[in-house]
Amino acid sequence: MGTVSPSDTWAYALRLPHDPRAARVARVTVRAALAGHGQRELLDDVELLTSELVTNAYRHTRGPCSLRLSALGDGRLRVGVWDSHPYVPAPFADPSGGRIATAPLGARGGRGLHLVQEYAETWGGWTLGEGLLGRGAGKLLWFEVRGPGPR
Repeated sequence: MGTVSPSDTWAYALRLPHDPRAARVARVTVRAALAGHGQRELLDDVELLTSELVTNAYRHTRGPCSLRLSALGDGRLRVGVWDSHPYVPAPFADPSGGRIATAPLGARGGRGLHLVQEYAETWGGWTLGEGLLGRGAGKLLWFEVRGPGPR
């Protein structure tokens, strides 16, 4: 009987309801997937950034969102979050367009997308086409991080 070596590419997808606990479920999923694939070195950054994107999806939409984790090989991990609102915020609308301002001291929010700029290697987003009844199908925001090793 031969041995099977695990692939360095894999993907997980999760549909999350519009629920304040969705970010926690996303964090637990990220933790389990990365630990299961031996990528604990990426855990803190990916867990934080995923939580921020899922929280934004909950706060700024009324519908569900979806999370997709994809190991792309060569040490890169891509995380995408789809939600039902078509607006693509900075820095995702134009990743090369400069830095977004940090939230004022004492503000209760406004730091999540700044964290993406600080911790992700690359990021982007786009509005998706027409959905049911001529309404927009929402947007997809994504970021990539890279594990240690040769680049």
